[in-house]
Amino acid sequence: MYLFMLIAITVLAVADIVVGVSNDAINFLNSAIGSKAISLRTIMIVASLGIFIGAVFSSGMMEVARKGIFVPAMFSFEEIMYIFMAVMITDILLLDFFNTLGLPTSTTVSIVFNLLGAAVVMSLIKINAPDSTQTLADIGDYINTKKAVEIIRGIVMSVFIAFTVGAFVQWLSRLVFTFQYEKRIKNFGAFFGAFCLTAITYFIFLKGLKGSPYYNDLKGFIEGKEILIILGSFLLWLGVSFAFQTITKKSILLVVIAVGTFGLALAFSGNDLVNFIGVPMAAYHSYEAWIAGGMDSTMSMSILSKKMPAEPFLLFIAGAIMVLTLWFSKKAKTVAETELSLSRQGDTHEKFEPNMLSRGVVKGTTWLSNAISSIIPKSLQESMGKSFEKPDTAALTKDQSIDAPAFDMIRASVNLMVAGVLIAIATSMKLPLSTTYVTFMVAMGSSFADRAWGRESAVYRVAGVLNVIGGWFGTAFGAFMAAGIVVFLISWNPRVMTPILLLITGFLLVRNYLAHKESSNKTIDEDSLKATGSSSVQGVIHESASNIASVVKRGNTIYSNAIRGLAKQDTSLLKKNKKQVTKLSDEVDSLRDNIFYFIKNLDETSLRASSFYINILGYLQDMTQSLEYISKASHKHINNNHKNLKFSQIKELKEVNVALETLFNDTKNAFDSRSFEQIGGIIGRKKELFDLVTSKIVKQVARTRTEESSPKNTTLYFSLLLETKDLLSATMNLLEEYYASHDSSVEIATIPETEE
Repeated sequence: MYLFMLIAITVLAVADIVVGVSNDAINFLNSAIGSKAISLRTIMIVASLGIFIGAVFSSGMMEVARKGIFVPAMFSFEEIMYIFMAVMITDILLLDFFNTLGLPTSTTVSIVFNLLGAAVVMSLIKINAPDSTQTLADIGDYINTKKAVEIIRGIVMSVFIAFTVGAFVQWLSRLVFTFQYEKRIKNFGAFFGAFCLTAITYFIFLKGLKGSPYYNDLKGFIEGKEILIILGSFLLWLGVSFAFQTITKKSILLVVIAVGTFGLALAFSGNDLVNFIGVPMAAYHSYEAWIAGGMDSTMSMSILSKKMPAEPFLLFIAGAIMVLTLWFSKKAKTVAETELSLSRQGDTHEKFEPNMLSRGVVKGTTWLSNAISSIIPKSLQESMGKSFEKPDTAALTKDQSIDAPAFDMIRASVNLMVAGVLIAIATSMKLPLSTTYVTFMVAMGSSFADRAWGRESAVYRVAGVLNVIGGWFGTAFGAFMAAGIVVFLISWNPRVMTPILLLITGFLLVRNYLAHKESSNKTIDEDSLKATGSSSVQGVIHESASNIASVVKRGNTIYSNAIRGLAKQDTSLLKKNKKQVTKLSDEVDSLRDNIFYFIKNLDETSLRASSFYINILGYLQDMTQSLEYISKASHKHINNNHKNLKFSQIKELKEVNVALETLFNDTKNAFDSRSFEQIGGIIGRKKELFDLVTSKIVKQVARTRTEESSPKNTTLYFSLLLETKDLLSATMNLLEEYYASHDSSVEIATIPETEE
């Protein structure tokens, strides 16, 4: 049974490395990826080297899993194996859950609270055993309270320290170099680069050595000579910086970003590898002790309190798995998008909706900023403000902004330097400070100092940060509770529950993998709306024709499904229809969001194009609002189990639907073929269509006076017909705008096809 558990824990450890790296490893790549200063291939190679070397540095951290959270002497071998089994099951499921959501969480917090939850529940089981003489007050004998509090305090403090230090260093850097930093980098970049590289070199390579088994061999060369090493390192890097800039004519920041990525990858591996293999290694050592001790399941595991030898081969294998995950994990990219969107200097498609707390934080910060501004002299404010003036560039749409670098090399260098230094300090102190918290909060602090959170985006970005931090607290609470429940189930009947829990774990992992693969492989719908980039009326007419054809095609389907759902009382069809119209409405809103960029990039001779584009987007929005109301009202009526519409009402609605289908099909064909002359004939049927809808309203008025007995039916029927009239009005206004603006004598410029 225990051999089976050990094998299962080992297999889970491999999977845990994969899901853990998918969430955590992207933290040290985001600065380099966001700045786009170095090719992605180069970034991955540099990071891979850092991970391999960092794996050796991690051996000094392995004690946390063995004795950092609980007192091993208080538990038997059997109980220790139950704890480790529960920890690995819950840890992998929790991390995979956050990966699927695309949210960064902390593998350190997850493993610490998994260990804490499982140890606390196992302690309670022992205390409440029939032959036990202990009370609840004795639980402190089982848990390493001092170390646990120290770890938790270090994790919580890392959030505030990382944000504050990141913001302060970035503010100073921007004050010195400004956003137009190219000229100043040529003059002062060598000193800035030498400072960054010295900090990275000292704290990561020298401080990090204290956690490795090779420190004793180098101890005599390092201790007591720290200042000389720092000065020597600074002079060395200063020379390298000057030589690099002189010979290559490139910025030294490229070297800082490369070395910083390497160093942060090394610090990540050194600090976080324990989260993935610390428990399996402790389980292996426990199993060895159990075999040597005569296979007595009740023997105390006090041996775990002793220092265990490092396993370089296992560390190397773990490092290899981490590197492979780094290269091939698709979930890592999903997590990366969250941090990059929150720290992006330009506009982006915001992933989070504002909430009351984020609005309160923004209002409070704005008030505090105004209060401070009233104290600082205006001349000093203006002088400092010039450093934060961004260069004038053509307005980029959100899609274009996403393709551009998220931030410049100054911010990328600060992120890497500050995060690497903080994590390396924690590693040297053998404190499992969360790399996720540090890298994420440093990135958020530098974004805040760089004024990336402007009035246009602050509530969204703050809401995102609060959501992520809330997820971190959820990680701690969820890990504690889940590990406690799982260890209780295992201890209740280990031979039955262990295989069942492993099967459930495997099923959930496969299901999440397939679901994520399906969502990430989805291609853009061929009917999705696309922004126009033309600067002339005729150009906009031709470019936006596909959007109009798409809207009328999808609108036709939505309207028909609403009537069909009412007739058949099909709640699932109407619910699906609501989702379709919401998607269409969101796409139209997205086009409207791009109006600013469309107008900004026009020349003075193209103002008529902007007026035309604004009008057609307004009509498209009117159409989608009418469709949205019709769809939601139909679903609400059936979902609330109100009386069915009468046969005569359904028949009349179908007549209207047939007329609308003809209108929408003719309109779609005209726009698909760019035969805008056909629009005149469609507009000529305007009175006929309105008269049809009006006649149905008159009939319902007569029915209501004589035979109608359901107020809900009457309200719904009138609402549908009135909203249909609004839909017709918006459609006709759109068609008239095109018909009046189209000039067939103007030939639209096209890009000639080149022969291959």
